[in-house]
Amino acid sequence: MLVLLAGIFVVHIATVIMLFVSTIANVWIVGSSNTGTVSRGLWLLCNNTCSQLSVSSQEEASLKAVQAFMILSIIFSVVALVLFITQLFTLEKGKRFYMTGAVMLVCWMCILIAVSIYTARFTGAIEYSTNPHHGYCFILAWICFCFSFITGILYLVLRKK
Repeated sequence: MLVLLAGIFVVHIATVIMLFVSTIANVWIVGSSNTGTVSRGLWLLCNNTCSQLSVSSQEEASLKAVQAFMILSIIFSVVALVLFITQLFTLEKGKRFYMTGAVMLVCWMCILIAVSIYTARFTGAIEYSTNPHHGYCFILAWICFCFSFITGILYLVLRKK
């Protein structure tokens, strides 16, 4: 049982770190240009130098929603981690980690909403580039989506023995 708890803890820590990286880094979409690689993230557009991401007024609300839900997912993931550690030392044997699982599933839902909006609205062409494709931040966000769902479900069914 201790090995299972340690494994879940490690996956949870990895999820938090990957959420930070995918939210902060600016490599959600990558393309090629005549001056090099162009990357677009949630915050900046980087060619040789990074500049503020310019979006149309129609896309601005979608981008703000993606930014907000990614930040919320980080917050909920950290809160779930603190809850897990707290419940690990305060719950009696045989009790379940319901609160931790519920908060982690809220994190999962925030990631789902953010990445779905980004997929629907921003996977087109990048300014000044050709051949756009998804970058590692987009892929990390989907991996975090899977990890947060798995850990959320495991927290709900896990008993402390």
